[in-house]
Amino acid sequence: MDVTGASQAGGELITQRASYVAGRWVDGEESMAVENPADESHVTDVSVTPIDQIARAVAEARRAFDAGVWADLPARRRAEILHAFVDYLETVHGAWVATMVAEAGQPSMFAEMAQYSAGITYSRNTIDLYLGLPQEESNPVPVDELVRGRVALSVRRYEPIGVVAAITPYNAPVIMGFQKLIPALMAGNSVILRPSPLTPISSLAFGAAAEAAGLPPGVLSVVVEAGSAGAELLTTDPAVDMVSFTGSTAVGRQILAQAATTVKRVALELGGKSAQIYLPDALHRVGPGAAAVIAMTAGQACVAATRMLVPEESKSEVLEAVAATYAGIEVGPPSEPTAMMGPLISAAQRDRCARFVALAEEHGGKVVCGGGRPAGLDRGYYFEPTVLDLPDSSNPAAQEEIFGPVIGVIGYRDVDDAVRIANDSVYGLSSQVYGADTAAATAIARRMRAGAANVNTGMFSAYAPSGGYKQSGLGRERGVEGVRAFQEVKHLLIGELPK
Repeated sequence: MDVTGASQAGGELITQRASYVAGRWVDGEESMAVENPADESHVTDVSVTPIDQIARAVAEARRAFDAGVWADLPARRRAEILHAFVDYLETVHGAWVATMVAEAGQPSMFAEMAQYSAGITYSRNTIDLYLGLPQEESNPVPVDELVRGRVALSVRRYEPIGVVAAITPYNAPVIMGFQKLIPALMAGNSVILRPSPLTPISSLAFGAAAEAAGLPPGVLSVVVEAGSAGAELLTTDPAVDMVSFTGSTAVGRQILAQAATTVKRVALELGGKSAQIYLPDALHRVGPGAAAVIAMTAGQACVAATRMLVPEESKSEVLEAVAATYAGIEVGPPSEPTAMMGPLISAAQRDRCARFVALAEEHGGKVVCGGGRPAGLDRGYYFEPTVLDLPDSSNPAAQEEIFGPVIGVIGYRDVDDAVRIANDSVYGLSSQVYGADTAAATAIARRMRAGAANVNTGMFSAYAPSGGYKQSGLGRERGVEGVRAFQEVKHLLIGELPK
């Protein structure tokens, strides 16, 4: 892929602006502007995929899958091609990172480490993980049942689902793209990738990688749209067998309803309102714990632990410590090397933060620091790192996902009260517990209703699953479960014909 033009981060951007549909680059008659949220400047115009070409992507994905041009290849051959796919993406490293920074306004360290480097490592490891998994395994059935049924063999066989629509969010489109594409393709599926209209450019690199690696036409398409008509087609078309979506719970509900008409499999990683519980002997960790919520992402992460639960008697000192930490976080464009936090993605998201700060106050909360636009940043969608003193978990700022640099501190009476508050949410994506007594902290983590429970640490790995309880989603990504999510399970029953 050629690169040209300086980005806001000082690097070169990828230049591909067309969609990749079933092995061909497609320029639509319409285009849409991509804005840099760090300064509201115009990054570039991207060609919008015509709806008939999205339909063609589906039809060609169906044809490719049914013909077995990819699914019937030996797994090790698919692995070779996907390693070449990743190899190509390593060759556009600098331009790709610069593009992520320009279209999302995120600090280059986040684009470099949490998207590019993590994505490359995740991909290589997921390929290895798949190759180490059995695709057929003996199914345990009592011997007397086998004898009665004259069964010689009972086998569980794992097969690809078929055509997968992968819909990714704006906050981390590259790492989320990797998390969907690699296991889905490794399992033998055909995939149509539809990135967020807010950050479409970086995902076009996946199309270039497919072309460079020689994926058969139809196995991977990358489509771009300004609205939602294409996503609606992908979630309702009977030729699509599965939808894998990462984004808000509100949109996830719509996708679930749309997919229901054709009874597709749906995998959803949705919103969160994660809690972090600090035991009395771990209060020295509140500063770093609070910083991790907003640094690099501006709080735009579904797993962000935006509810900090601390002993009621220590709440005042915790608020002071967290406010001091947030006051020391430099906010600014990614072109500033000292900036630890960039902008939100849009004016609408900035307004949402302001609205929830106001709601928090209306319901008895107090703003300890932040709460508005940072001084001196007249352009760009910035919001101050904000600490809220919340009286209880019923406050709107404790219940709703804000998706911005806003943390709420809530006091608890005892461990049972802390667990009650943590679980008092429609969400259940992630959770954290900090305590010097690891066994006691782990006992609390086991009681928290969330798909991940982190005790004194955290980890991102291709071998560890993630996903949500309750309205935080359906299914899992990463790990063995993340691979199996893109597979059907067939019971293969074999017996001899009676003479």
